[in-house]
Amino acid sequence: MTEQVLIIEDDPEVANLIELALRSSGYKYETAVSARQASSLLPIYKPDLILLDLMLPDSSGFDIIRVVRLTETTPIIVISARTEDSDKVLALDSGADDYITKPFSIEELLARVRVALRNISRSKEYATRLANSETQPNYVNGDLQINYEKQEVKISGVNIHLTPMEYAVLKILSQNTARVLTYHFLLKNVWGNESIADTSSLRVTIATLRKKMYGESSHKFIENHVGVGYRIIENDK
Repeated sequence: MTEQVLIIEDDPEVANLIELALRSSGYKYETAVSARQASSLLPIYKPDLILLDLMLPDSSGFDIIRVVRLTETTPIIVISARTEDSDKVLALDSGADDYITKPFSIEELLARVRVALRNISRSKEYATRLANSETQPNYVNGDLQINYEKQEVKISGVNIHLTPMEYAVLKILSQNTARVLTYHFLLKNVWGNESIADTSSLRVTIATLRKKMYGESSHKFIENHVGVGYRIIENDK
């Protein structure tokens, strides 16, 4: 089935460039030039992916992200001229999956689109396997395996002994593989404290977690996005 993309962009030149890129790769698409038009299209078109500009004539793209996230897990890639880290952090914290700054290349855009659609496809496959299985299957990423029910972590078949905080960080990162989780998000959801000034505990936990994991694997799993947050890298088996 051909994936459907909803473009929310009021600049005709940028919209035309995105449409050209999607059309050349065989994707179906619809384009909205305002938040109001996007709101009317979303329940009808049911896109597999949303490409979203932050500066719209009638609303902020941040508001659209928040509204979509109330009911949907549809991946959202922000495409914006805003380059400040604070804008990227706010977009990711609000629920966006990725952030591309303008100007961008067609090749970069299509690569990000493929990653987003691949991740949602794997999530659906995982949910299907989980529904059809009596026991929760392990998370598998390269030679990393996690059994969430048993809170058991293995690398290359070797049990890795983690502290409760190390496990909590690894669990939330793994459940959002390939997605950058901001410092704010991790501090709030693991420590219950979203103060960006209190990142020392997070940095120490990530450092010890990396040391334990890298000692048993040739893969690198945790990537630092300076000034923004961390993400789990997707590794081949």
